[in-house]
Amino acid sequence: MSESANCIFCKIVRGEIPSIKIHEDAQTLSFMDVRPASPGHTLVISKAHTPNLLEIAEADLLAVTVVVQRVAQAIQKALAPDGMRVSQFNGAAAGQTVFHYHVHIIPTQEGQRIGAHGRDQADAQQLESLAAQIRAALGS
Repeated sequence: MSESANCIFCKIVRGEIPSIKIHEDAQTLSFMDVRPASPGHTLVISKAHTPNLLEIAEADLLAVTVVVQRVAQAIQKALAPDGMRVSQFNGAAAGQTVFHYHVHIIPTQEGQRIGAHGRDQADAQQLESLAAQIRAALGS
C-alpha cells in the first residue's frame, strides 16, 4: 500500500474525506483547516503526495507558492486581519503532523496569541461562512 493511500490530505484530494474548499486547480487544493489556529486558517496543499519541502518537485512547489500568495491576498481582502502567518513544517521535530507538503495561512489580529495549530474542531457553518468570504475575494 502506498503512503498516499492512508494520507488524510490525499483522501481529501480524492474526495474520500470532505473539506471546505477555497480553491482548486490541477496541481493544488486550498481548504479551511478544521482545527484552526484562528478564524480563516487555510491550508494550501500540493495534490501530488510529497512528504515535505525537501522532496517536493519544483513545479509543484511553484504552483503551491503562487496559490499561497493568491489565497493570502484574498484572506487579507475578505477578513482584513492585522497580520498573517504563513508557515510550513518539515518533520515531526519541527511540528509537522501531516506528512504531505502543505502551507498554513493563519490570519492574526493585533495582540492575538496563536499557536501553529489549533486544538479544537471548528464549527462547520462558521468555516463555510469564512470560506465563502475568501472565495468571493479570490474571485474578484
